[in-house]
Amino acid sequence: MKTPVARLSLFLLALPLAFGQTGRTGTIDAGSYRIEAKVDLNEQLLRATAEVVFTPEDDRMLSANFELHNALNITRVTDQQGRTLQASKSYEDSGVRVTFAEPLEKGKPASLKFEYEGRLTGTEEGPVYGISFAAVSETGAYFLYPARWFPVTGYTADRYTMDLTVEAPEGFRAVSSGLEKTEGNRYNFRTMQPGFAGSFALVKGVAQRVSAEGFNVDVWFQDEQAKPREWGEQTGKVMSYLSSVFGLPPVSNLLLVETGSRAPGGYAAPGILFLSTNQARRDPSERVLANQLTRQWFGNLVSPVNRNHIWIANGMAKYAEFLYQVQLNGEQVIEPEVRDLYVDAMTVTDAPVLQAARYEDYSPEFFAVTGSKGAATLHMLRSVMGEEKFGQLLKVAPERFANQSIHTDDFRKLAEEIGGANYQGFFIQWLESTGAPEFKVEYTILRTQSGFMVRGKINQDLDTFRMPVKLKIETEGNPEFETVEVVGPQTDFLVTSFGKPRRVVVDPDTNVLRMTPQMRVAVAIRRGEQFAEVGAYNEALQEYQRALEVNRISSLAHYRVAEIFFLQGNYQSAANEFREAINGDLEPTWTEVWSHINLGKIFDITQQRERAINEYTQAIRTKDNTQGAQEEAAKYMKTPYERQGRG
Repeated sequence: MKTPVARLSLFLLALPLAFGQTGRTGTIDAGSYRIEAKVDLNEQLLRATAEVVFTPEDDRMLSANFELHNALNITRVTDQQGRTLQASKSYEDSGVRVTFAEPLEKGKPASLKFEYEGRLTGTEEGPVYGISFAAVSETGAYFLYPARWFPVTGYTADRYTMDLTVEAPEGFRAVSSGLEKTEGNRYNFRTMQPGFAGSFALVKGVAQRVSAEGFNVDVWFQDEQAKPREWGEQTGKVMSYLSSVFGLPPVSNLLLVETGSRAPGGYAAPGILFLSTNQARRDPSERVLANQLTRQWFGNLVSPVNRNHIWIANGMAKYAEFLYQVQLNGEQVIEPEVRDLYVDAMTVTDAPVLQAARYEDYSPEFFAVTGSKGAATLHMLRSVMGEEKFGQLLKVAPERFANQSIHTDDFRKLAEEIGGANYQGFFIQWLESTGAPEFKVEYTILRTQSGFMVRGKINQDLDTFRMPVKLKIETEGNPEFETVEVVGPQTDFLVTSFGKPRRVVVDPDTNVLRMTPQMRVAVAIRRGEQFAEVGAYNEALQEYQRALEVNRISSLAHYRVAEIFFLQGNYQSAANEFREAINGDLEPTWTEVWSHINLGKIFDITQQRERAINEYTQAIRTKDNTQGAQEEAAKYMKTPYERQGRG
């Protein structure tokens, strides 16, 4: 993440080359790491040496780039001959450039040894803005791969083996990925297959082992309010289901490790799921587990060849959330789950999925493009391939590309091999292009000797669009279905029907990611919610207004506007908008009960207790208990709501 003011720190450890000499910075392939790390909990300090063996991918390379956390300072870099090399650090992008003593040959392995140290409290600005991937405190420590706590090259793409030794303070032990060997307070972890090992934590006490669904889960939760057994049991259940979808799991024993309050809710390393303190305190999240545990297959066992192809991991993880919700709750959740997925996928349309590298890591835009649109693409591919062949694809992919990197073309060719069809146009449309079609249908109904004929046209605005689309012909009897290959802006169709047709519906199951007036409203509201979450209220109001321009009676849009006015203390405007929400389309239905509750709060604030009680009473009459609405209304029926302190 770029800092507000770009700073460049240049330190010279030696001058084997004149600094002004021109040099070629090339790409390298990191093959292995050997790291010695020592953590001082009292000083919140990490001291480490990291030896990386790599292969130059360009000829006559004079320098190479790495990434290292800005809080870590390099004290020395040496090559395999022990010569001290020049290194420069850029705080703007957490970059480190190492200049070699002599040009390196393409394809000939070389090595570098980094010595470095630094204080990591978890509040420093790391590579990912606003999220702490590394922190040290008196109660423990965690160092996750995205922190770049060791010199990283080819982030999330360059696979490597790891030999990690951690010297733990007295009373603590280290946990990490790989084969473990312990000597006193030194913990060694070694991986034999290339991947993304190296994340570790310092924990104390004894893990709580939970056996569920054939999986052993060791839970290292430190917080007294955490729920280790519940998380362990749910982990086994989710892993059992995912194994039925993706095939044999890469590991049969898993670790759940608590990190800290500023850490991401979940982060998956090989054989480990790191969970934030806040997440560990809650009841197990089926969505978090489905998403993060899927990364044992897609992300760790199989990884994208570079950041532009990370949709394969993020999209599969997001789609696993959907699949598991359907598994738990049945087919009735398919429509709302797909709708929410498609809305999120449409919030970012300024770049195609295969240009994901331009987005900041862990940003809402990044996950909308790589996660939600990636999952939407998989859902559409499922409708094109069919259930059975799509299921084969999900199992064969991690098996065929195990311990390797995968390109989108690799995934497409495998889908074509299994599906027996050419999907190039499909992948171009959804991964290399932006936008979505908006279908409009016109048709005439003709009577024939054997029944009826429907002759019509499907119009949409994308020249390059090509995809099979289902038609539903609603008749006086049972509906009839046909599939039409929609190609380009206009496609003719001719279908027959035994019963008299009443209406033709294009894509009745919403398999296609497409624009509709309802989608425009939902997307604008979602964008507004994203702005509101970061306190950008003016931008949020603009998005909500766009939604209201399409649908003036959108209860959700009015409700979101009212929320902002309420937060700003503009109570009259907030009350007006809550009233509009109640008088709107009541989609979703919970807008009614919560609008009444918030109106009650406004009347309590303005010392109109009788009117407040009336609103709480109306809230109770709805019998809608979404998000504990009934308890909330009953609470303020007894005790007036008090205005919260304002800064």
